[in-house]
Amino acid sequence: MSEEILINVTPVETRVALVENGMLQEVYIERTSRKGIVGNIYKGKVVRVLPGMEAAFVDIGLERAAFIHASDVVASQQNGSDEPVEAPRTVPDIRTLLREGQSLVVQVTKDPIGTKGARLTTQLSIPSRYLVYMPGVSHIGISQRIEDETERARLREIVERGAVEGAVEGAINGAVEGAIGGAVEGATEGSPEGTTEQKVSSGGYIIRTAAESAAEQDLIADMNFLNRLNQSVNERISRVKAPAVVYQDLPLFIRTIRDLIRPQTEKVRIDSRESYQRVIEFVAEFVTEFQDKVEYYPGERPIFDLYSVEDEIQKALSRKVQLKSGGYVIIDQTEAMTTIDVNTGGFVGHRNLEETIFKTNLEAARAISRQLRLRNLGGIIIIDFIDMDDPEHQRQVHRMLEKMLERDHAKTKITGVSELGLVEMTRKRTTESLGQVLCESCPVCDGRGFLKTSETVCYEIFREILRINRAYEPENYLVMASQSVVDRLLDEESDNVADLETFIGKSIRFQVEPFYSQEQYDVVLL
Repeated sequence: MSEEILINVTPVETRVALVENGMLQEVYIERTSRKGIVGNIYKGKVVRVLPGMEAAFVDIGLERAAFIHASDVVASQQNGSDEPVEAPRTVPDIRTLLREGQSLVVQVTKDPIGTKGARLTTQLSIPSRYLVYMPGVSHIGISQRIEDETERARLREIVERGAVEGAVEGAINGAVEGAIGGAVEGATEGSPEGTTEQKVSSGGYIIRTAAESAAEQDLIADMNFLNRLNQSVNERISRVKAPAVVYQDLPLFIRTIRDLIRPQTEKVRIDSRESYQRVIEFVAEFVTEFQDKVEYYPGERPIFDLYSVEDEIQKALSRKVQLKSGGYVIIDQTEAMTTIDVNTGGFVGHRNLEETIFKTNLEAARAISRQLRLRNLGGIIIIDFIDMDDPEHQRQVHRMLEKMLERDHAKTKITGVSELGLVEMTRKRTTESLGQVLCESCPVCDGRGFLKTSETVCYEIFREILRINRAYEPENYLVMASQSVVDRLLDEESDNVADLETFIGKSIRFQVEPFYSQEQYDVVLL
């Protein structure tokens, strides 16, 4: 599988496209005016304690107060996976843990999404290229994506020895010192998907998937970097007054190199010379084996046009995803969950109905896994595949979905086909979806996705006139509405308008308001 990373940098936003085999799979967008804060560490102040919710609101300097649950305060162990630490069976009263006005060091686990504030935890983690350092725990976890047992044992032995010996010198040059002493820029990512763990003497580490086959000196260098960064964070915590940020993430184009570049990555193309220079410095320091894969793109043709990335982004904002066979998938994102419906559409098959349904569902499973990554859909996801009678077909479609989701960077969990023929799954959500980043609710339909018909609005106007006529004694009425509503009132509803005028004994005039939506109208008394 060939893979390329395209990075488009402008003064107002940075966009990253992950392209696999010539097809866009993931897109990341970071705007200068609204950067993501997942992984940032803050010294916050508790502003409100909510015993009824076993939670508290913490002021970390954002527009909305952030939210922390009691289980994210009291848990003392971390399981080394993307999943949150399992809360105790009985969570202590939040009032025994936090009080209003108290200072609290927290880390953001979820960006503010919609009307919800950021989600916090007191279990801190500081990632780098190969490791995630956890100052509050004492174990070593290894990503389960590293399957070779010999390699797992080698990595565990290196990191355990380095942790026990307190290896904190060497392999950190002046460039890293400058980065630490400046904005305290760090790196952040959820812990690698699934880990095993082992106790160590002090601190804790998660060995990330990228560490597979890494040299011992590179791992030790990462440990040195993380220890110094942690010391810098602690010093800043002691100096600043809440609310304040004490640890910030790297910019998106640097994070991309740290988190997404892999051995199968053929090229990383960047269209900004300044950003390219910064990436080259980062690569030379931390991932020297990829130096020859990073290149500056000076072409006149926009970099995102190379693989029709712009077109794919536009398609990803649509409800309907067309399948090559003629079938299609409908994706609806709501606040509670995302629902996905599969239809055969124009695909009629060649053999029989069951085979047609099976092939459509297989193709849809591949398309759905890509759309989840591309649209960055998270939370609860319900997939309504076309009903299949053959249990073997159900298993194959389910396996196809699982196989395609193995490439996903986000943690996913899939159930089998339910009695209703639905597949339920979850996908870890830490940031807004692509649609939430690029779009806003329609001011005309208020996000409903549909409008009242002109006929419905006409009848509402009739009822409003009758209501007003009972309360007041105007001489005449003026109805101001959209073009489509006025046209219907003067055409299809003209007889009803005449009957209404006769009934109330008054005349009704109509006026088109070009800026009114179809649902807007005003009845003016003359």
